[in-house]
Amino acid sequence: MKIEQDHQRLDKWLWCARFFKSRALATKLVSAGRVRLSGKVIVKSSQLIRKGDVLTFPQGGFIRVVKVLFLAARRGPSPEAQLLFEDLSPIEKQQAENRELAEFQGSISDRERGGGRPTKDRRRAIDRLMRRD
Repeated sequence: MKIEQDHQRLDKWLWCARFFKSRALATKLVSAGRVRLSGKVIVKSSQLIRKGDVLTFPQGGFIRVVKVLFLAARRGPSPEAQLLFEDLSPIEKQQAENRELAEFQGSISDRERGGGRPTKDRRRAIDRLMRRD
């Protein structure tokens, strides 16, 4: 649902747009100075945003760049929340990099140190990996 006001609190908008599960998490990220509003670092969660503002912030290993299209009256369902912003992030490149990193980290050994002997399948996978080097 869209509202007719010309401004809204930054933390509330981030929560309504479903970037964060709780408003407290949005406030924590803003207070840590990890959010940029049109290129300027913001540390006050009460900062007012308007339509057309560009926000940059980290989320789940990605740097999100979003343009505010509408302000929200409430936290609605996901399809409604996606109408509030335009995603300007180069997400495909970041996803490819994260996939490569996940494959590398997961391929070495998924078990904890001191977790006992590897299974036969895991040992063979480790042997194949070591022979390639």
